[in-house]
Amino acid sequence: RPSPQCTYLEIEQAERTHAVVLSRPAWLWGAEMGANEHGVCVGNEGVWTREPLGEDEALLGMDLVRLGLERGSSAREALEVITALLEHYGQGGSCKEEPVPFVYHNTFLLADRTEAWVLETAGRYWAAQRIQEGSRNISNQLSIGREITAEHAGLRQRALSQGWWSGDGEFSFAEVFSLTHQPSRMEAAKARYRAGKELLRQHAGHITAETFMAILRDKASGICVDSEGFRTAGSMVSVLPRDPAFPCVHFFTATPDPSRSVFKPFVFVAGLKPVPQVRSPTFRDDPAKKIPRFQSTVDRRHELYRRHQAALELMERDQERGQKLLQTLRDLEKQGLEGMNALLGGTVAPRPEELADLFFDCVEAEMKFYT
Repeated sequence: RPSPQCTYLEIEQAERTHAVVLSRPAWLWGAEMGANEHGVCVGNEGVWTREPLGEDEALLGMDLVRLGLERGSSAREALEVITALLEHYGQGGSCKEEPVPFVYHNTFLLADRTEAWVLETAGRYWAAQRIQEGSRNISNQLSIGREITAEHAGLRQRALSQGWWSGDGEFSFAEVFSLTHQPSRMEAAKARYRAGKELLRQHAGHITAETFMAILRDKASGICVDSEGFRTAGSMVSVLPRDPAFPCVHFFTATPDPSRSVFKPFVFVAGLKPVPQVRSPTFRDDPAKKIPRFQSTVDRRHELYRRHQAALELMERDQERGQKLLQTLRDLEKQGLEGMNALLGGTVAPRPEELADLFFDCVEAEMKFYT
């Protein structure tokens, strides 16, 4: 098989890769979040640290998300894939489809049926923490302190040589590698991180898929952003049963602003029905692939996104009809959640052919409401 051509680099091919479902910016190869057939889930966030940003094109954090999912059959294996590729190829290049480069380093959440990890990076350096219990969130800043489970072999030496750490006392990754003067966007990230932590704490012990959906829709905290500049794009919630007899269920909005979107269930089964309505168009002379890049713009919206946007405009013009439509969409989401609860509660046996059409059918139903 040909080597994978990531967003900017071509890298060595793996012996085998897993089936993946991805939520991604249409112009690039990687993904902001996704899952694979083994129930591994990975998502990333941008972060700015004391390590200089590479303007040179290397692997994007989003490429690493996809590579971890394609090559890792567990969260730990995905973590090992990501860190090995990071050390080998480095991270860098613009993360936005605009002529002015927008560059950052990355933090990741990784989970499977049995364990979860937070991985945080600064250039080629990294630290990882295994999450043993409770809940964990990330939000555009380093959050691993002294509880480091695994790290880059040269991490502490790097900190010593740069004068960022004296070598005395316990080593905290966040304290040592965070910028002393944060960019203004990171100030907002602190409030968002605290709010996310607090919302999770409030539901401790009885967190469900609905809990996460509500948190992702929370506007007051800034977790759900609807301003044009940085609108929350796709959102994803996954339910990973410990018992392998039950399937993992991944909910995707496939449209921006989760407060006005529908979380639709997806399950990995044989004979999955393709869903072209949520695949972005491809372009022969794609401005993201021509050097110099991003000299022109193209309309990358897929069909569901176009219809969703048209419906939103209508909702804003006609409040009453808007509320009605929103209620209809929430009812559709509720059906998906009830179906999942029946499936995972063992009250209905999974029928593979129904599961194969599940995401397609939900997208079709949503499209109907928009017309």
